[in-house]
Amino acid sequence: MSDIRNKFDSAKDKIMGRTKENMGKATGSEETELNGKIQSQMGDLKEKFGSVKENIARKINDVMDKKDENTKEQ
Repeated sequence: MSDIRNKFDSAKDKIMGRTKENMGKATGSEETELNGKIQSQMGDLKEKFGSVKENIARKINDVMDKKDENTKEQ
């Protein structure tokens, strides 16, 4: 469930960030544009962190499953 929430949050940050960035450009507000860029980058980082976390969990589960299989064989 948290994986879905993380994907949603990262997508939301990217979309909101791009929107703020474009609003800043349209209105000439450097601060709003910068805040948008930062928020968009945070969305990218959240997405990458979620992927790394998922890969680590998968590898740990694989190792533990293999260990369980070896234990059952003995």
